Amino acid sequence: MSQLQSMIQQKQTSSPLVNVQEMQFWLDKAVVWSQADSPDTQKDTCLHLSRLKEFLQELLAHIHAMSSTSETMKRLPFLGQFLGRLCWNSFVTADDTSRKLLLQCLWGLYSEHPSNPLERKANQWIRKVLCQLATEEDHVAVQELMKRVGIPPKEYHLKVLRKMVALLQKSIGNGCSCLGNVNERCSCDHILATSEACVPLVTCPEAAPLIGALLQQPATCVRAAISEDFLHTLSSAYSREGLLLEEQAIVCLWYHSLSSLEEAVVSLLESVVTVTGSTPENLEQQVAQSVLPKACAQHFSIFLVTNDIFRSVLKQAEENESVKSLIQTFTSCFLKELALLQPQKQVSLKTFFPQSPQSLIVPLLTLPSEMPREAWRHHMNWLSGSLQRLIEEEEEGDGDSSSSTRGHHKIFESWFLLVQCGYWVQVTVQLLVMSGPEDCDLLLWLLTFYHHPTNRGHHRALQLVRAKEAWDHLRSLFMVLAGPFPVDHLQSLVTLLSPQPQQPSLSSLLILNLLVSFAVFFQQSLKRSTEILLTVVDKTGLVDEAVCILHSLGLRLNERSCLSSDAIRVHLRIKAFLNTLTHMHGA
Repeated sequence: MSQLQSMIQQKQTSSPLVNVQEMQFWLDKAVVWSQADSPDTQKDTCLHLSRLKEFLQELLAHIHAMSSTSETMKRLPFLGQFLGRLCWNSFVTADDTSRKLLLQCLWGLYSEHPSNPLERKANQWIRKVLCQLATEEDHVAVQELMKRVGIPPKEYHLKVLRKMVALLQKSIGNGCSCLGNVNERCSCDHILATSEACVPLVTCPEAAPLIGALLQQPATCVRAAISEDFLHTLSSAYSREGLLLEEQAIVCLWYHSLSSLEEAVVSLLESVVTVTGSTPENLEQQVAQSVLPKACAQHFSIFLVTNDIFRSVLKQAEENESVKSLIQTFTSCFLKELALLQPQKQVSLKTFFPQSPQSLIVPLLTLPSEMPREAWRHHMNWLSGSLQRLIEEEEEGDGDSSSSTRGHHKIFESWFLLVQCGYWVQVTVQLLVMSGPEDCDLLLWLLTFYHHPTNRGHHRALQLVRAKEAWDHLRSLFMVLAGPFPVDHLQSLVTLLSPQPQQPSLSSLLILNLLVSFAVFFQQSLKRSTEILLTVVDKTGLVDEAVCILHSLGLRLNERSCLSSDAIRVHLRIKAFLNTLTHMHGA
């Protein structure tokens, strides 16, 4: 132990210290060089440049050996004046090595946690010098130099900016450098200083690598903090589309900045709700391009915030189909991104859905394509039965005011998870086409619950009866293979789809989904199926909604595992229905 202490003391006493007289010599030189721009001073600068670089190297070592900026300035009180004069000497900064050493000295003097007015003032001065050095174009000395060497101003400053960015990026990429020497400052101090100096540069394309490096810097040290001003400025520039960032940099920005993440989610919601006529394919492309699903897969904390925003919006607009479609599409994209992650980076699904009923998470979040088609009916019956028992238990406890809130919360969370996993609702509708009266009850309950989640205002019990009635009418219509259609069933179907006075209307989308699925999957001729579909949507004015359902169905069936045995027939029918409805809408 004593030997180790002796070695540390020996190292500390042998630390290079700048000679005060030598410092005075170079300060005098810097003053002379800055006071006159004559051939003699230029020649003198060039003659002394090699020795100056050696001195700056010694000065940098001296700064690193000090425990604080205050101690450094106490030993060398004219250090700031010296560095400042050199920073504005274009013949010094034009040299790569000299400029690099000057910048390193400035960074070395920056205090992450200034403890006195001197260090706070030094920080302000350093930020100002660095920003001006990288961005200002009207400095007289620089202009004179550019005139002499024939470099256009824009090209000169662009080169200075790029070299400064490269140097700063290198300085933050070294990681922790505290190796036991208590007098040596951690290199992570540079992260905060760099992010603050980067504030005026966030919209410069040349600064993109530095911004990306700052955002993606691993938080391995408590000192590796990023400036809040930097995050705020970056977020504002990105939201105004005044900044292009790589995908991973965007993900890291959302991870560091809650306000930026919230703004991105709300912006996606607004774009979907305000745009009409968007197809499911366009919606999926828009969601994927937003990078939000990828960010959510990589950081469950981002997913929790995003999901909470969706939850809040859905509570206020539970009948808005655009919001539901966005949530379903987003969840599908998120699950795809989650599957692409390496196993060691994956997090349990239950971590992503802490408020959902735990028994339903894996069964609902399992994609239909991940399960044999033969198992779908059993899977849906189990899901429907489980949901029905959970809902009935909670609704039975509504008499107790304390449990009522909890019950309604659980009912909503169960429904919210079902909305997120809307692909199983599509499977339910498809299975109902192939069901008989004896095995359709559980599936109809699940479909009705999706469209009418509570008995408060939704009258789910009554709606279940009416959904069964609609299913009966559809089955009777499509069972007729020849001859005239049963007019009473056709008219009853139209009546169910139309608002009725003094009665809560059955969701038109519930019936329309059933109608479209019967037309697509039932073994009926294309001509008769088209006739039924066109008659109903024409009389009810639901052409656009039918087109959207067909697009959504086609998108799901494009997954290879979801294709039925007569896949070609199904896809041709969907295409034929879309062409007919589009022509009808245009006419």
